[in-house]
Amino acid sequence: MNRLGLRETTNRRAEGAGGSFLAALVLTSLSTFGAMLAYSGPLGNAATVVAALAAPQGATMWILSSMSTGLAVSLLTAGALADQSGRRRIFELGAYVFAAGSVVCATAATATQFVIGRLVEGVGAAGVIATGLGLVAAVNSDARARSASASWWGASMGLGIALGPLLTGLLDLVDLWRAPYWLLAAVGVGIAIAARWCFPETAVIPGRRLDLLGAALMTGGLGLLLVALIEARQGGLATALICAGGAVVALVAFAVSQLRGRSSMVELALFRRGDFVAATLAATVTGAGVIALMSFACTFLVTSMGLSTLGAGAALGVWSGTSAVSAVLSRRLAARLTGTAQLAIGLAATGAGLLLLTGLETGSTIGRLMPGLLVAGVATGVLNAALGRQATATVPPDQAAMGVGMNNTTRYVGASIGVTVVGVLASAPHDDIATQLSGWNHVATLTGIVSLAGAAAVLALSRYAPGRGQG
Repeated sequence: MNRLGLRETTNRRAEGAGGSFLAALVLTSLSTFGAMLAYSGPLGNAATVVAALAAPQGATMWILSSMSTGLAVSLLTAGALADQSGRRRIFELGAYVFAAGSVVCATAATATQFVIGRLVEGVGAAGVIATGLGLVAAVNSDARARSASASWWGASMGLGIALGPLLTGLLDLVDLWRAPYWLLAAVGVGIAIAARWCFPETAVIPGRRLDLLGAALMTGGLGLLLVALIEARQGGLATALICAGGAVVALVAFAVSQLRGRSSMVELALFRRGDFVAATLAATVTGAGVIALMSFACTFLVTSMGLSTLGAGAALGVWSGTSAVSAVLSRRLAARLTGTAQLAIGLAATGAGLLLLTGLETGSTIGRLMPGLLVAGVATGVLNAALGRQATATVPPDQAAMGVGMNNTTRYVGASIGVTVVGVLASAPHDDIATQLSGWNHVATLTGIVSLAGAAAVLALSRYAPGRGQG
């Protein structure tokens, strides 16, 4: 069946299932919101969790990084599997796995059990995130609907990141640190049940099989790479080097398998499209730039500027909350700009906002950071909406889930690399506030420059045919 026929079959199934665009969009946005709520939650109460579970030294980094690790190693596989076996099936399975991981976290008696629960949450969230936009497109795939979907998807991502630390911080005040995970478990089950009513099942390519070897190599390679980065941040250089070596071997083998395999996870022809490469690069730069700095921001605000964890979460919410509003409003840009141009503008404005966060001195207050947080928040909303838009617009309709999986995989890998670099460059003695402030100024400048360079690269790629200016 050719792709046009596949698309017509998908649309007929959507009509037959009585799929509602609004219901599909609401459920996709809610699922993304829940995933990001879980992702950012520990920023608000990591110290409480560590104390409650009597966690050993170094466990904090794993508690904060474990869900993003589960996401990064699973997104592309989940997307490819969804395109080849049905997106709704993977969405439902992902929601149930997310709920199970949340239960493991809620009942954790040790730090190891909690980290395992967070990893499982990440794997489940990958199934939901990779398939959501593709399922909405199966109900309505015209340009206006795609733009609205991307905007609300970006808004739900920003809102989840904003409210996660606030929710855990507030419940932490009344000794209910486990309560958010029970809530997330209930949300996961509810989303899985609602999927049957809100989404049609998508058509699959006859005879197409999952590339099991490629999936294993990529998952293993990314997993080892992320473990290496986490261990490097904790000073475990020997373990980091061993894992990094294994990651290189596995990822090189993955690349070879994609070149020689008959049924590859990623069509290498996509990398000849300027718009696809631009979207992939923009996602990587978003992770390595603004997400990396904001992931470090809570720790910096508490240790160097004297804020409580709740206060730090509220300050971070200025950025992420603004991004949620901006993502919704940015849908009006879709009629005036190509997706690649929107990516470039979002990255450039984000870089400007990050540069506004520099210049801290001894005695500086949180008010000094507000202009930069607001500018970066507006820009991140525009950027998130553009990433959601381009993730599906730059791949064939039957590979929408793979496109979203690829885009988000590179975002989380970029974030893991960026957080490691930021953590190393900003490290300073606990009693040396001046050096801590100087470290912040350096990493804010670096991430701002990375974002500006990414914008320039995206503009350059927009002139590279085929796929120029699409989206």
